[in-house]
Amino acid sequence: MSAEATNPEAHPEARPELRRRGRSRLDLRRLGRAALLGPTSRDRLPDAIGHVAEAHRAHHPDADMSILRRAYLLAESSHRGQMRKSGEPYITHPLAVTLILAELGAETTTLTASLLHDTVEDTDVTLDQVRAEFGDEVCFIVDGVTKVEKIDYGAAAEPETFRKMLVATGNDVRVMSIKLADRLHNMRTLGVMRPEKQARIAKVTRDVLIPLAERLGVQALKTELEDLVFAILHPEEYESTRALIAAHAGESDPLPGIADSVRAVLREAGIAAEVQVRPRHFVSVHRISRTRGELRGSDFGRILILVGENADCYAVLGELHTCFTPVVSEFKDFIATPKFNLYQSLHTAVATPEGYVAEVIVRTRQMHRVAEAGVVALGNPYATATPDTTAHPDEERADPTRPGWLSRLLDWQQSAPDPDTFWTVLRAELAQDREITVFRADGGTLGLPAGASCIDAAYAQHGEAAHGCVGARVNGRLTSLSSPLSDGDTVQLLLAQDTSSGPAAEWLDHARTPAARIAIGSWLDAHPDRAMATTTAARAPLSVVGARGGGANAVADLPDATVRLAGCCTPVPPDAVAGFLVRGGAVTVHRVQCAAVAQMRAVGRTSVAVHWRATADCRVTLLAESFGRPHLLADLTEAIAREGVEVVSATVEPPVEGRVRHTYTLQLPDAAGLPALMRAMRDVPGVYDVSRA
Repeated sequence: MSAEATNPEAHPEARPELRRRGRSRLDLRRLGRAALLGPTSRDRLPDAIGHVAEAHRAHHPDADMSILRRAYLLAESSHRGQMRKSGEPYITHPLAVTLILAELGAETTTLTASLLHDTVEDTDVTLDQVRAEFGDEVCFIVDGVTKVEKIDYGAAAEPETFRKMLVATGNDVRVMSIKLADRLHNMRTLGVMRPEKQARIAKVTRDVLIPLAERLGVQALKTELEDLVFAILHPEEYESTRALIAAHAGESDPLPGIADSVRAVLREAGIAAEVQVRPRHFVSVHRISRTRGELRGSDFGRILILVGENADCYAVLGELHTCFTPVVSEFKDFIATPKFNLYQSLHTAVATPEGYVAEVIVRTRQMHRVAEAGVVALGNPYATATPDTTAHPDEERADPTRPGWLSRLLDWQQSAPDPDTFWTVLRAELAQDREITVFRADGGTLGLPAGASCIDAAYAQHGEAAHGCVGARVNGRLTSLSSPLSDGDTVQLLLAQDTSSGPAAEWLDHARTPAARIAIGSWLDAHPDRAMATTTAARAPLSVVGARGGGANAVADLPDATVRLAGCCTPVPPDAVAGFLVRGGAVTVHRVQCAAVAQMRAVGRTSVAVHWRATADCRVTLLAESFGRPHLLADLTEAIAREGVEVVSATVEPPVEGRVRHTYTLQLPDAAGLPALMRAMRDVPGVYDVSRA
C-alpha cells in the first residue's frame, strides 16, 4: 500500500511480455492529473477511470458503472493532496490496482472495494461510512485488506495484518484478490525505495504472496510477481536470463512454424481451435535453463491450444499424438485430476521431424480464463442462485471459496501462540505445493498436503482429541500413525478412551501440517514431566488354556468319517459351509467364503456335503482389538463368562503403539448366542473391534 509506493519506471524489462496483449501501458502521471482535476460532468464516469470502465465492460457488458463512479469520487476526494513517494498523486495507486483486477475479469463489487481499499487505512474515511454508502460486502472487503495499526502491534504488525487478511479471506476470497493486485502494483513501482527495503518487501512477496497467488490460481499475477522478485533478489541471474532471452530474439524461432503445422492438423481433423505461441516468463526460462542446460529455440515458449469443450481437448491430444511423435514422459492430465488451485489443462510435448521438442498445453477457453485469473474469474462466488437460475454452460467448477489448504490454515492459525510462530509456520505451510485428498471412515474427506501422515489426518479430523490417537486403519488395514498417506486413501483413526493420554515426542518427526505440529508441541510443553511412551520390548505372547476342548458339531454325508472344523475360518452354525475329504479319511469343514475353499477345489480335493446338527454347542475363534490398559484381560474374560461361554484358550500379543490384540478360542453352548457375545465384548471399555478369525 502507501508504504510501498515508488517509481513507476522500475524494472520495465521485467514486464512487457506479462502485460495483457493489445492494451498499451497506462500513463499513471496523466491519470493522476485527471484525478486531481476531477470529472468534467456529473453524468458520466470520470476520465481517470475510463480505462477501468473499458476493461470491466469487456468482461461484464451489463455492469452498472454508477457504483464505480461513486467509489472513485470518494477515493479521489479522500486521497486528494496525498502523494506517492514517486511524486504522483496517490489516487493513481487504487486506480492501477483496480485496473489490474478489471483486466482479470473481477466483478463490480471487487472493483468498488479496490478503489476504496486504502481509504480507511490512509484517510479520515471510516468503515461505517463505507458500509452506509456501499453496503456490507464492500465494507467487509475493505476492512479485510486494511492493515492493523503499527502503533498497537509494533514489530508484530506485518504478521498480524496477514493473519487478519487470511481470516477475512476465509469468509470472502475477494479480500486476497485485492491484496495480490495491490502488491503487484507496489512491486512494479518499487524502484525509489532503499535497496534493503526493496529486498525485505520482495522476500515477503516471495514467501507469502506468490504462494497465495499460486494457490488461488491467479497465474497472471503470480508470474509477474515472480519476475519482479527475481530481478530484485537475484539481479545477476536475472541479467543473464534477460541476455539469454534477448539473444534468442535475434534467432530463428521454430515455434511459429510448429504452431502452423498444428493448426493444419486440427483444421484437417475438423476441430475448431485457437493455436497460440506463449513466450515463457523470466523465471520459467531461468528454471529450465538450470535443468536442461543449453536451450534450443523451442524451449523459450510453449504452444497453447484453446477449444470449446472438454471432449475437444482429448480430440486435440489424439491428433497431436497421431501426427507428431509424443514425448510420453511429458504427458499430464490436469482435466481428469485438477490441481488443488483450480488449474485444469492437458500437458504434453511432441517432437517434430526437424528434431525440435515443443511443449503443448490444451484447455478450453473457460479453463484458460480460470488458469489466468483463478478465483478472480469466478465473479461473485457468494451470489445466491435462485431456483430458476441456470448455470453458464462454460462453468466447469463449483465455488472453491474454502479449499482444503485455506480451511487448514484458518484452523491452525487460531492455535498459533504468537506472531513469530504464526509467521514462521505460515511460510512453511505455503511452501507445500501439492495437496492430497483422503476419505474418512464416516464418508467425509480431508484435504492434506502431500507427504502427510496418519498423525496429520488425526489432528485434521479430531483436533486436540487426536492426542489420544493410538493407531489407524488405512484402506481397512491396521497401520502405524507414522504411515504416510496417498491421494485417495481411506483412513479410520482409532482414539483411546483414556482422555489423559497424550502424544509422543516422536510424533513431531512425522507430522507435516502446522495444526498437528502446534498441537503436539503445545501438549508436550504443558506436560514436561510426563514420560514419553516407549516401545515395549518384544516378549512371548501370554496364553491362557481352558480345561477341555469341544467336539465337532457338523455332520458329513460320509459314513464313519471324522469331521473337523477348519481353524482358518472357525465355522459355526448357521454359517454356510463346505466339506472336503483330506488325508486320513477326515472331512474338514470351511465357511464357503474361506479362501481355502478355492484352494481345495483347485488341487482336486473331493467335496463332501455337510450340515449342522439341529441343536449343538460350537467352538469359535474371535479376535479382539483394543487399547492397552490395566485389567483389560480380566474385564474381557468376565464379559465372556457372563454370556455363559467357556474360554478354551486365549492369546494376548505384546502391545504395539498402545494397541493390544487378543485371540480367544471359545466354546459356546449355542451358536445363536455368538452375536450377543461379540456385542458384549465390544462393550468392554477400550475394545474397538471384535471379529471372527
